[in-house]
Amino acid sequence: MVPLFFVMFVANYMDRVNLGFAQDQLRADVGLSAAAFGLGAGIFFIAYAIFEVPSNMLMERFGAKIWLTRIMISWGVVATAMAFVTTPGMFYALRFLLGVAEAGFFPAVIYYFSRWLPDSHRGRATSIFLMGSGTATVIVGPISGALLEMHGVWGHSGWQWMFFIEGVFSVVLGFVVYRYLDNDIESAGWLTEEEKTGLAEVIDTEQQGRGTAAQVRVSRWKLLADPQMLLFLWIYFAINVALYAVTFWLPSIVDDIGGLNDFQVGLLTSVPWLCAIAAVYVSGRVSDRIGKRRPILMGLLVLGGCGTLLAVFVSPWAGLGALCLAAMGFKPASPIFWTIPQSYLDARAAAPGIALINSIGNLGGFVAPTAFGIIEDATGSTKAGLVGLTVIGFLAALSVLLVRGGGRNDRLRTRPATVPGAAVRKSAPGAARVVGPGSAAV
Repeated sequence: MVPLFFVMFVANYMDRVNLGFAQDQLRADVGLSAAAFGLGAGIFFIAYAIFEVPSNMLMERFGAKIWLTRIMISWGVVATAMAFVTTPGMFYALRFLLGVAEAGFFPAVIYYFSRWLPDSHRGRATSIFLMGSGTATVIVGPISGALLEMHGVWGHSGWQWMFFIEGVFSVVLGFVVYRYLDNDIESAGWLTEEEKTGLAEVIDTEQQGRGTAAQVRVSRWKLLADPQMLLFLWIYFAINVALYAVTFWLPSIVDDIGGLNDFQVGLLTSVPWLCAIAAVYVSGRVSDRIGKRRPILMGLLVLGGCGTLLAVFVSPWAGLGALCLAAMGFKPASPIFWTIPQSYLDARAAAPGIALINSIGNLGGFVAPTAFGIIEDATGSTKAGLVGLTVIGFLAALSVLLVRGGGRNDRLRTRPATVPGAAVRKSAPGAARVVGPGSAAV
């Protein structure tokens, strides 16, 4: 299951960020300024945020197999259509539609893990899954660079070949997902009956510890009244601002070295993400082993901020090394972050809570490229943007201090729901028990 999601995320992230490698050719052919390109890169996340929660709700209704297949095929079709962009309007429209198509993918997978994996294994699984985005950023550089070198083949530009081939790959993968993905533990043909029973019992026990569906009725929007949820939204927003700024503008920063062709730029942009893959895996294992997420998350955010700050003051080659530090900080911060709300949120609130955090937090993906484009148009450089990323990274690290818990046993505390005909009796000082039809112990 985890390797399949890993490959899916490779394709997902590749179709999302390959735009950065097509920047020069696309801007020249379509007539886009840096600010217009940044707006188009970021508008994806506006659509993603709008349709995230509805998509996640539909996934609960139709099941992971059908819904994730729909997501993959539809985003592959839109990504392929990017090859036929001729005007800025088409560029904006297709980037928006790509966000609509992809919406719900990430929270659906995170929620899927919560239904399949015990808490002690989810940090590792989430890290492996998110290594897919790191792997994509490593391979998308050389692959996209090589495809860009096809400029002029059969009368088409290199960026057109890049979008077309990489988009078709996602469509094909969508049919593979439909063939091999299972909706739930009970339908998994690769587990024995004993394994199914044992795994289901462990997960049910953990969910009962968070609260049963009879006890908890959580509105998706009332979650915003919880201060911890607001902290989660801000921290994930900050992580995405930093991460997508580096992702979309790294090819442009590497190109400042000079004397490099498209393939060489693609190869060099893979170096920071190779470092990030190792950091993602190591940080995931360490956090699972010690069970303390907050100190690790803080350290990663500080490391990322130091990397972007250093990149401002050194030569382009040394700046590439500094961006390796930034990638090693900001990239692993995301999987470590997600283990905290997974542990904090009650089972009943997990799906809407995860979708809400992801949709609003992903607006950082709109802010980052848009702001960088405006800054480059105004100053002719991205250095001011890198300084801004440093400030955001440090502020997010300080905010982690306010997050309650961050260990394996931290849960969202909710009041027991009122059960018709139920009575409440004391069972011990400071404890209460709800007694009545369909009720359970609190």
